[in-house]
Amino acid sequence: MTSNDTLILSLSADLVPVRRRSLLREAALLVSLVLAEFGVLLALGLIRPDMPQVIGSGFMVWKLGSLVVLAAACGAIALRSFAPMGWPRRGLTGAFALVAAALIAGLFLVRMPEDAGALFDRLMPEHGLICATAIVVLSLPLMALLGAMMRRAAPIHPKRSALASGLAAASCGALIFASCCPMNDPLYIAVWYLVGCGAVTAAARWLLPRRFRL
Repeated sequence: MTSNDTLILSLSADLVPVRRRSLLREAALLVSLVLAEFGVLLALGLIRPDMPQVIGSGFMVWKLGSLVVLAAACGAIALRSFAPMGWPRRGLTGAFALVAAALIAGLFLVRMPEDAGALFDRLMPEHGLICATAIVVLSLPLMALLGAMMRRAAPIHPKRSALASGLAAASCGALIFASCCPMNDPLYIAVWYLVGCGAVTAAARWLLPRRFRL
């Protein structure tokens, strides 16, 4: 036995089998956490009480529909990017295109005010910051879960995988929060949801790749 064989055997002696990745299992874990957070809000009575009356309105279809599509697409992009052969650049381009399409669709529901004062009143920064913070808080457990999945996998582009994970966590967190958000103005929703989701995405991009050698 050569010295190289001896070295290989000594390095591999304590290795244990690693459970093979399953996209379905990881997706199920992510969906389960989303449902668990929604269940907590429901148990606390935080779901907006008029949801049965507004669920079919144009602004609600736009808000929930856009977030469902974004959450599903970004979640799939993030999970697929964790594989060694994953190439998230194209997926990220598609995800940002979906965000842009959702914002453009919201323009058809928005009647812009004629003066800056009315615009400020519609944005209501004192409430908007609370909404953005709530999205960040709801997204953090999802970001942690995706980060753990990322560390167990072998992404060859960890920075892009981290960005995809941030988008997925943010869109899922925003979807959960949308069930209790009392605001109906599409302009308000577009601005402050974008602020909250942007903060989560930036945090994931900065935090998640730190354990990878780049």
